[in-house]
Amino acid sequence: MTLVAGVVAVQGDVAEHADAIERAAEDHGRAVEVREIRESGIVPDCDLLAMPGGESTTISRLVHSEGIAPEIRDHVAAGKPLLATCAGLIVASSDAGDDRVDELGLLDVAVERNAFGRQKDSFEAPLDVDGLDEPYPAVFIRAPAIDDVGDGDATVLASWNERPVAVTEGPVIGTSFHPELTADSRIHGLAFFENDAATVRALENTQ
Repeated sequence: MTLVAGVVAVQGDVAEHADAIERAAEDHGRAVEVREIRESGIVPDCDLLAMPGGESTTISRLVHSEGIAPEIRDHVAAGKPLLATCAGLIVASSDAGDDRVDELGLLDVAVERNAFGRQKDSFEAPLDVDGLDEPYPAVFIRAPAIDDVGDGDATVLASWNERPVAVTEGPVIGTSFHPELTADSRIHGLAFFENDAATVRALENTQ
């Protein structure tokens, strides 16, 4: 059976995320259909969901104005996986540190925007990520850092220079870096195809 993967396409590396999802699905022996999300009504049909980077204030404004925000919240409340990267992490957080961002509150974390510098300070670093056997080649571009993890169920998956840069809570994984910009699709695999919620949803769809 085929899983439906949605990529929030209001801004960011949409095609790159779609390619990474397809590679990860192939690596895990799964079939997937990727849909781009620019308006409401598509998220409810999705088993998996990615929210790319870009400009967090713009993403926040558009997901709310287009009616996508409540659908993303419902997706997560149903236990279905969400991967939120870079600016997507900021929007998914509970505290973006910026009044212009209307957070979704899906990850009980506070973030600092551009914590590792501006565009010219972009870098790649080998990250030890919980759930992966080998270091992951993480690409940081105007990356946020996780300043504070709440007292709930949020768990740090990876840190760089003693600052958390990947976190998970329930079916959500958020990363400061851009996993779609490498040929290594293990983060997408971890978020979607090694995620209990994705497995349960796939079994439901076969019934």
